[in-house]
Amino acid sequence: MVSYVVVSKNKTVMRSKELLELFLAHASLTLPEMVRLSGIPKSSVHRMLGSLEEMGFVERSADGSYRLGLLFLQYGQLVAERLDVRQVARSYMMRLRDEVDEAVNLILPDGDCAIYIEKMETDKPVRVYTRIGRRAPLYAGACPRILLAHWSEEQLEAYLQRVELVPIARGTLTDKGELRQVLAEARANGYAISHSELEEYSSALAAPIFDHAGCAVAGISLAGPEARFQQDDLGELAEKLKRTALSISRELGYQG
Repeated sequence: MVSYVVVSKNKTVMRSKELLELFLAHASLTLPEMVRLSGIPKSSVHRMLGSLEEMGFVERSADGSYRLGLLFLQYGQLVAERLDVRQVARSYMMRLRDEVDEAVNLILPDGDCAIYIEKMETDKPVRVYTRIGRRAPLYAGACPRILLAHWSEEQLEAYLQRVELVPIARGTLTDKGELRQVLAEARANGYAISHSELEEYSSALAAPIFDHAGCAVAGISLAGPEARFQQDDLGELAEKLKRTALSISRELGYQG
């Protein structure tokens, strides 16, 4: 019974997506038009439209036709804002990569995770490969954690109540008390560091990127093999990383 319900829900989601995609080529559509174009039974289309309208994904006009809801404007604005961070950061990331000859990554928060949206790879033969689109929990790795370090106390406590710290590599933090301490150090230092948390024998340094309101909206990191991120190297790397993060933040309107 459970598996049947899951399959049924997945099918409904996919069919709803098919209906929404019809509006890529049509400003508005009637129910019969959507049935004809999609090939989905009329009763199913009618039911899905009701749900989509209730959630704000579509709106019904006075003549009974449907169009995309204003909710998509909000989502579109959010996507545009996030892409702006990427566009601003790219030139700074390339400059930092060329200066220190290590891979540079850019991440954005996505719920309780971080998503990697841009990277500048190094030419060194030994390196850490990070795929654009990769997701990582906020507690693991320097770059995701630098975002978590700038959450409010209320947000952080709620997060720690609902999340389980699952080990990903041998260095992943799994103790919430230790995580709180590491987050406090990251806020005080202006950067986070990790060793073998997301990948074995890899290290990362990360700094926050702030927007005009002073919110940490992204993170930038240097990543590479642990051997190249030893204590003697960290001070200079961290300063260069923080300067880069601040330059990007300034372009986003940050005044702090």
